[in-house]
Amino acid sequence: MTKEEKQVYMLLKTVIFSYHGLDEDEKKNLENTAEKLEASNELKWALDFIAEDFITAFDRARAYLNDIIGDYPKAERINLINMVWEANNIKGYVTEMEATAMLKLAKDWNVEKELIALVLK
Repeated sequence: MTKEEKQVYMLLKTVIFSYHGLDEDEKKNLENTAEKLEASNELKWALDFIAEDFITAFDRARAYLNDIIGDYPKAERINLINMVWEANNIKGYVTEMEATAMLKLAKDWNVEKELIALVLK
């Protein structure tokens, strides 16, 4: 995985988890993911990105991700949305705000139908 791919992965997961404020399980999940991917610097970068202005973090992350992910193959865009959906399911729930954020990103990336199919499973 390239540095850019790690940044995308960690920012996407971090911004969705941070949408309502990170709880301890989410922090641990992010730390475990960073360790697994050898992406500690990318996690720190994502957390700093969000901390820069929490109020606008999702919109800024959305613009940043759209610039990069728009060129990704459809299968990779689906994989990224699926990763965030599964990460939320691991913690046992998905908030309405998180679901809305994922739907916005899925629509931006033209994978909205695929996300809905995942949700219905």
